[in-house]
Amino acid sequence: MQAAALIARQLGAEEHRIVRFDLRTFGGSALTSDIAVPKDRAGFEMAGSIPITYVPARNTIFLSFALAYAEVVQAASIFIGVNAIDYSGYPDCRPEFIAAYEAMANLATKAGVEGTTRLKIETPLIRMTKADIVKQAVALGVDLKLTLSCYDPLDSGRPCGRCDACILRRKGFEEAGVVDPLTVP
Repeated sequence: MQAAALIARQLGAEEHRIVRFDLRTFGGSALTSDIAVPKDRAGFEMAGSIPITYVPARNTIFLSFALAYAEVVQAASIFIGVNAIDYSGYPDCRPEFIAAYEAMANLATKAGVEGTTRLKIETPLIRMTKADIVKQAVALGVDLKLTLSCYDPLDSGRPCGRCDACILRRKGFEEAGVVDPLTVP
């Protein structure tokens, strides 16, 4: 959360809010329960099925909070960083999910029903490879030291280097020809 606040400040965000809720209340994932995070998996294993790191309905929940806020401030767009190319097979990162959520959002809001605003869910990363994302981040001047992809960080806060997210991140940085600042001692 500190990194998110720093990035928001660095990018000149007009406002940065933190909404606290705990998905551990529901569990069902290695990220929200006492279930081991898979390590050292090959690419074909990651693509084989929906992994135990999938958090049930996480992006639906995130989008629902954003939708409520967007309606209050009369925003026409909600941005979410889902990716459907180099990802772990999460169902709520697919274009079909985003399209369905956008359709629902326009049926479920006052602005949608009254026809005053057509809400758009913006997914700028959805069809980018991890290498493309790294290159774009560099081009935009994002401080990559503030980004963390790891599902099971070490007590020091450093990435484990072995979970699916770390493996995909490493591949993206390597393919982009960029040194990952989190792997530099």
